[in-house]
Amino acid sequence: MTNDGGGEMADLTQRSDGALFTTVHEIAQGFAGRPVEEVAEVLQRRLPSAPGIQQEEIRKIAEEISVGRDPSGL
Repeated sequence: MTNDGGGEMADLTQRSDGALFTTVHEIAQGFAGRPVEEVAEVLQRRLPSAPGIQQEEIRKIAEEISVGRDPSGL
């Protein structure tokens, strides 16, 4: 990577976002229909550290997965 006015940061952000979406997708496939609390616990353990992900957002993602939706978009 080169320092071309933010290129490195953009690359890191894209990789972080990709890891986040992939993890949510994997959890959605494995835990669809499970109780919200169970899904939220798995999300908290497995989501890569990402600044800005709040407890409320994890809960919303867990609710989507609990009803069988895959909020990752993958």
